[in-house]
Amino acid sequence: MAAEGVWDLSISTPIGTIDAVVEFARHNGGLTGTARGAGESVPLSDLVSDGDRLTWKQAVTKPLRLNLAFAVTLDGDTLAGTSKAGRLPASKVTGRRRAQPATEGR
Repeated sequence: MAAEGVWDLSISTPIGTIDAVVEFARHNGGLTGTARGAGESVPLSDLVSDGDRLTWKQAVTKPLRLNLAFAVTLDGDTLAGTSKAGRLPASKVTGRRRAQPATEGR
């Protein structure tokens, strides 16, 4: 299942819900990605797409300095799964792919 596109994520953490935007793209035959939220933009690492399952890691500094590991399952234009930061309990992640803007014929 293709993950490419811009996704709006909602992460339910012990300190409240965090909203983030993740963008996945194909580059040189592989999947790349960037996450934006809390005033920072970070690259995704160890990105693996296996059927409808997608995993990646990212480091954030806001609101806390954490190394996060995501594991989600794609279902069309939605995703659901978890985000884990070290020994902290896993947080629930949900997301929706943004609609692609219509291209105008000129």
